[in-house]
Amino acid sequence: MSPFTGSVRAAERWSHLRVAEDDGVVTVTLDRPDKLNALTFEAYADLRDLLAELSRERRARALVLAGEGRGFCSGGDVEEIIGETLSLDTAQLLDFNRMTGQVVRAVREAPFPVIAAVHGVAAGAGAVLALASDFRVADPTARFAFLFTRVGLSGGDMGAAYLLPRVVGLGHATRILMLGEPVRAPEAERIGLISTLTDEGGARPAAAELARRLADGPALAHAQTKALLTAELDMGLSASVEMDAATQALLMNSEDYAEFHASFTEKRPPKWQGR
Repeated sequence: MSPFTGSVRAAERWSHLRVAEDDGVVTVTLDRPDKLNALTFEAYADLRDLLAELSRERRARALVLAGEGRGFCSGGDVEEIIGETLSLDTAQLLDFNRMTGQVVRAVREAPFPVIAAVHGVAAGAGAVLALASDFRVADPTARFAFLFTRVGLSGGDMGAAYLLPRVVGLGHATRILMLGEPVRAPEAERIGLISTLTDEGGARPAAAELARRLADGPALAHAQTKALLTAELDMGLSASVEMDAATQALLMNSEDYAEFHASFTEKRPPKWQGR
């Protein structure tokens, strides 16, 4: 995401998300605990726009996505989204589905790591948001449910059919997306859907600790590593090696690379600047 903007101003507040910032760590909380943090049209739009704004302004070095209350996110609100979509025409439905996909693209293309702190249910769109994140830190109560076929829709919603096989393999992804059955924490950890499994109640503190570690590290190196991981999913080896070479040549001109050498020589911790 280019940092250049025209007339767009930064949002002063986000009406459909709870957003907190602390020295490069941004925490975004889905805050409808009475509805298991079910997403609305407006929440999707706020997520899309917030991620774009943070990407442009380069003020985030790590982001934690969490849910308030008993679970992470139960997906799209049954009344406010599913009920409403029944009255939309094809063009409007396409606009809506493109918007949900834009949220996933924004998570994947953000120049900072995104950490999902998952407890309780992560269903439907909530499961895909966790899947799209770079890290999924979860406690034993976590369960992932890609429920799209159970409401009569394709299991490949919001990029799930692209992302899930690349995380857990085609066999597991086929079963999970076809059947829509919940994947509980032990299995999710075994097949690689969970990055870190914590004690009960520990997902959010562990995600915050990881976010601080990442934010205090070499942000430019993290951003480029994430970009290469995403870009090279669909590249052959030759193109990937060439992209790696070009990226390393650029980073070898960075202040952070010179700072590592200086800190090593002076026997002190590096002071990363992210440039």
